[in-house]
Amino acid sequence: MVDYTEGSGKQYHTGIGPEDIGQYVILPGDPKRCAKIAEHFENPVLVADSREYVTYTGTLDGVKVSVTSTGIGGPSAAIAIEELSKAGAHTFIRVGTCGGMQEEVCGGDVVIATGAVRMEGTSREYAPIEYPAVADITVTNALIQAAAQKGISYHAGVVQCKDSFFGQHEPEIMPVSYELENKWQAWIRMGCLASEMESAALFIAGSFLRVRVGSCFLVVANQEREKKGLPNKQAHDTEIAISTAVEALRQLIRQDIKK
Repeated sequence: MVDYTEGSGKQYHTGIGPEDIGQYVILPGDPKRCAKIAEHFENPVLVADSREYVTYTGTLDGVKVSVTSTGIGGPSAAIAIEELSKAGAHTFIRVGTCGGMQEEVCGGDVVIATGAVRMEGTSREYAPIEYPAVADITVTNALIQAAAQKGISYHAGVVQCKDSFFGQHEPEIMPVSYELENKWQAWIRMGCLASEMESAALFIAGSFLRVRVGSCFLVVANQEREKKGLPNKQAHDTEIAISTAVEALRQLIRQDIKK
């Protein structure tokens, strides 16, 4: 591959090198969330700011950890995990937002993804569609334990990933409405908990890269509850999802040290 950095030693898109990051990384989509997440670290420092990729590094219980934003969607998320893994990271937790799909998944809850529907394009450039997008079991268990310890209302299960936000929310106006609407109903009937945009790509890329990846999300609202005239609380503060991810990282670090 061409070295587009011309020997700088930094990754081309994220601007990070092995000396800049920890082996444990939290991955929000929004660059503006990075500073908020970094407040949970000891002595956080901004180490890179390139395109949609903002990176802070600090420590948790004395162990070097980082947070890097990925932007929206699978393509930029896959670039982030590729470059971070090349720089030495091996454990990733995506933290973001999602829309609930089952009636019991309400705004303000947390969803922990055990797997993802690959209704997006990025993962298809890594693996055939028959290969499942599955979260790392160790990371997933740590997220579940962290949410339970904090008394957070959470749900663990499969999420749906797509490339078009408006294809989810206004499928009827799309030229392929017949496909979007039919598949949406199929995902609901299969018990899919929520919809978001990055986990399928991250899980598949993580499987290829042999790194650990998990995901947890704040449920912003639930369009299915809205359609049925049910109360549909909105939530926008991602702190409960962030604190769940941070606590899960602490647990993973302790487990790894014991090994």
